[in-house]
Amino acid sequence: MAKKAFRSSARSKRKARRKKIEIKKKEYSFHGLSLEEVKKLSIEELLPLLPSRMRRTLKRGLTVKQDKLLSDIEKAQPGDNIRTHCRDMIIFPSFVDHTINVYNGKEFQRVDIQPHMIGHYLGEFALTRQKVKHTGPGVGATRSSKFMPLK
Repeated sequence: MAKKAFRSSARSKRKARRKKIEIKKKEYSFHGLSLEEVKKLSIEELLPLLPSRMRRTLKRGLTVKQDKLLSDIEKAQPGDNIRTHCRDMIIFPSFVDHTINVYNGKEFQRVDIQPHMIGHYLGEFALTRQKVKHTGPGVGATRSSKFMPLK
C-alpha cells in the first residue's frame, strides 16, 4: 500500500510538471505576522513573541557593544558589511537583508541575515569549531604507531 501512495504522489508531480503549474512559495510569518508587520514592531512589542531566554536577556538591557552594533546596523544600507565580535547579540527584524561578519575566534565569518534567523543569537550562525580531520600519525609518535598498514 505504501508503494501505491508513493506512486500516486510521483504521478501528481509529473502531471504538475507537464501542466507547468506554478507551486506557490510559502510566505514567511513570525508567529502569524508577516515580515513587514514584524519590522514595524518596537523591541517592547517584540518581547512576547521571543523565547524566554531572549526575553530575559532583553529585559536586562543591551550591553554597550550590543547597543553600538544595533546603531551601526540601523545606519548601514542592506548589503554593507558590518564586522563584529558581539556573538551574543539577538537578531532583530531590522537586521534582515544585512550582511554581518561575525568573529569566530580565528576569522570573521559572513552571515547573511534572513527572516528565519529572527530571535536567534548571531553566534549560532558563525561556528567556532571545525570538523576533526584524522590523518596518519604525527610528530612524536612511537615507533610502533609509525607503521601504517596498506589496507
